[in-house]
Amino acid sequence: MYLKVNRILQIMAGTTLAAALLASAQTPAPPAAPAQTPAAQAPVAPAAPPTWSVGPMDLSGFIDGYYSFNTNQPNTQDGGQQINQLYNFNDKTDQFELSAAKLTLNHDPDPVGARIDFVYGRTNDLINSSPSNSDGTEQLNYIEQAFISMKPPKAKGFELDFGKFVTSAGAEVIEAKDNWNYSRSLLFVNAIPYWHFGARTSIPVSKTETLGVQVVNGWNNVAKSNGGATVGITSALVKPKYSWFLNYYGGPENANTTHGFRNLFDSTLLLTPNGKFNAYINYDYGQNRDGTYTVNTSEGTETMGDTELKHWQGVEFAAHGQITGTQALTGRFGYFNDPNGSQTGMIQHLYEFTATYEYKWAAGLLTRVEYRGDFSNQQFFQKDANETSDNQNTITLAFIAFFGPKR
Repeated sequence: MYLKVNRILQIMAGTTLAAALLASAQTPAPPAAPAQTPAAQAPVAPAAPPTWSVGPMDLSGFIDGYYSFNTNQPNTQDGGQQINQLYNFNDKTDQFELSAAKLTLNHDPDPVGARIDFVYGRTNDLINSSPSNSDGTEQLNYIEQAFISMKPPKAKGFELDFGKFVTSAGAEVIEAKDNWNYSRSLLFVNAIPYWHFGARTSIPVSKTETLGVQVVNGWNNVAKSNGGATVGITSALVKPKYSWFLNYYGGPENANTTHGFRNLFDSTLLLTPNGKFNAYINYDYGQNRDGTYTVNTSEGTETMGDTELKHWQGVEFAAHGQITGTQALTGRFGYFNDPNGSQTGMIQHLYEFTATYEYKWAAGLLTRVEYRGDFSNQQFFQKDANETSDNQNTITLAFIAFFGPKR
């Protein structure tokens, strides 16, 4: 069954790429001047734009692939995984890799709508790695999002979604083409969830602010075994020159017990002074109170776990400049503190600097070239087969082809 699904997705990815490349081809050269005068020549109607739809559903998608080089050349002699540590979705290094192939079907609520995002590649492996999303041996869940929406016409903009949807936290998203940089930041990888399953609401409370409440099963899982829901509260204040986004998630997230809460506070300030320069500041603080639970043994019941409070925090700054209509530069600096080692596996302070150059070849096709350096106060990064280092430097070349109504 898995092989059949895998083969179907490979065919779908190839078809999507072909459609994207065809859609992004340059317009043909203008015809030679006619022999007749303009008055005698009938006007030529412009070609109609492509219609990306299947019945009532808008159709869109992309192919995202890359090649990454890591100066540490981790695990090159023992046959182990060649990984850019602290990376997501473009973490395989010294090789070509498919980060994601995605196909989206969407119908905006009017008053009822629905959306489903199919995803394949390394992105699927990571966002659906929770045990509640696999059969224990293979990743069979190729769904990034799948939810229904309801927006009553007389409810003053109120919207209700139910199903699986990406998190509201963070300054970046899963799709690289919608971010300024190609790689995801330290905060995206270590501080926040990918997605949730449950219900979310949003309602405008003024011309510039929208509030929302979410009740979900937790972080990155469809089903829960520890009881209790996670509650999210969201706020989006959008002004002409800046926007401010606030998010909070809190609920039980410890395995085998309902005791102990995980809390996340997320804030992003987006600055948009003009059309050629933008910047943002993103801050995250998270904490998890561990919980105790009992297990049955041959000698009776035994208490396991502890009530230790673990926490993490980080901040990142990014600036994006549009050099020309086809070229852009982005710089990002990030800091992440893991004082308990709960997020990265080691007690450490981490720093990251990333510089990304983007070139748009045509509508629906772009290239990114990126340098990134990661630094730790510990010997955290794998180097060669048997060494470690306190830094990691990578260079990545990425190509993204995409299509849809809003390319």
